[in-house]
Amino acid sequence: MASQDWFDKDFYKVLGVSKDVSEAELKKVYRKLAREFHPDSNQGNAKAEAKFKEISEAYSVLSDKEQRAEYDQIRAMGSGARFSAGGPQGGFDDAFSGFGRGGQQFNFQQGGGFEDIFGGMFGGGGGGRFGQSSGGFRGFGGPQKGQDIVSSVTIDFFEAFHGDTMSLQTSEGRTVKVKIPAGVADAQKIRLRGKGYPSPDGGEAGDIVLTVKVKKHPVFDRDGLNIKVNVPVTFVEAALGATIEVPTPDGETVKLKVAPGTPSGRSLRVKGRGIKTAKGTGDLLAVVQIAVPSHLDNEAKEALEKFAAVAPTESPRADLLSDAKR
Repeated sequence: MASQDWFDKDFYKVLGVSKDVSEAELKKVYRKLAREFHPDSNQGNAKAEAKFKEISEAYSVLSDKEQRAEYDQIRAMGSGARFSAGGPQGGFDDAFSGFGRGGQQFNFQQGGGFEDIFGGMFGGGGGGRFGQSSGGFRGFGGPQKGQDIVSSVTIDFFEAFHGDTMSLQTSEGRTVKVKIPAGVADAQKIRLRGKGYPSPDGGEAGDIVLTVKVKKHPVFDRDGLNIKVNVPVTFVEAALGATIEVPTPDGETVKLKVAPGTPSGRSLRVKGRGIKTAKGTGDLLAVVQIAVPSHLDNEAKEALEKFAAVAPTESPRADLLSDAKR
């Protein structure tokens, strides 16, 4: 939203940049100035606080493509003109003498006040008046909200599982405490309302929008609210059955029974030992992986050969081969 005093304020000069400054350079300059004049770094310094508000307002306008274009248009049109009570110099006619027909100038009377002119030029119709949000200059429909700060934070698997509270520092040097909820997912966004950039005109501050990145764990893998863990078992354990110990993300171990004849890839479920959130609790899925020994001594080879001689003769790939021909 534009402001009536855009005619008087040179935002480029405030930030010390040229009118063709790039977005990247504009952001770099603003961050440097914000750190220098931020109230937290200049406590009790009224001039620094005023300067901080001034540069925040300038950046808020120039960093927004639409507002910047509108601001440039208004500044170019104004060319130093001022609104006054009238007269041959310094009146409304100075700023709008080019908008008449055949050199005729507008007279601002009750039936055609300057809200009509601005409503048509900037408000998109509707006869919006100054002080209303339906049209006219930006800023007159109420205070403008400050810009959001968009950032990211990387945490490990257990911080995501249990939740955590951490302190982050903004580009202006402010320290913000962030509560990471238990069970937060990778790429999940956390919004901290009112912790972003301040409003340029006394309105509500912007937010901090934080994207959480969760590091991969070498053992545990998240699948929705469930947690998967691959559990190696020996051929003998899978064939004859066994009781095995399995780790859980909360640091404990649980004992699971492997039934005789359990194939590789079967999941053994442990209820309620997965991700815990306000929306629900997942399970721990122990996925059986049959470990094949990489080395056998002669005695083991002889025993295995004897087993092969008496083992069932049907091929475990019979169904696979027949299904592939369908």
